[in-house]
Amino acid sequence: MKILPLLLLGCVCALPLSASAQWQWIDKSGRKVYSDQPPPSDLPEKNILKRAGPPPRVALAPAGSSSPSDSASGVQSAAASAAALPERAASGAAAKPSGVDKELEEKTRKAEEAEKARRAAEEQKVAQAKAENCNRARQGKATLDSGIRVARLNDKGEREIIDDKARISEQQRMQSVIDADCR
Repeated sequence: MKILPLLLLGCVCALPLSASAQWQWIDKSGRKVYSDQPPPSDLPEKNILKRAGPPPRVALAPAGSSSPSDSASGVQSAAASAAALPERAASGAAAKPSGVDKELEEKTRKAEEAEKARRAAEEQKVAQAKAENCNRARQGKATLDSGIRVARLNDKGEREIIDDKARISEQQRMQSVIDADCR
């Protein structure tokens, strides 16, 4: 009885996964388009970034070849041209960046700079907190080492003078904080 509601809940949670965009391409104006429908037929193949089905097959043999030696050379030439595709695409993309690429690079650079600034501010905050903890631990240890009577509040809000055993354990705790934060 308990399995049926769990199974139903799992199916309901998995349902939106099938509705996600399956096609991704760059349109003529340079924008990324996500859709569950295929792109227009006049769109170049190089602009399709993600497909719903398997990628298109590369023709391995020329259409007119019938002999085994011709098909083997066709396979080699197709493999050579397939290996050269990423090189051509990389060199072509690096040779002439469009205005959209420059804008994208600028946005990416600004985002990276903002992330670095955020990290630096966060690291500075952590360093400041460690320095403050270090100062407090040193002051507390100096108080405990001085031998004066130290009191603390118990659960009921009453003052209790700490005994020698509690003083030693507190000194050890303060020393561990000093060792960790005072570097």
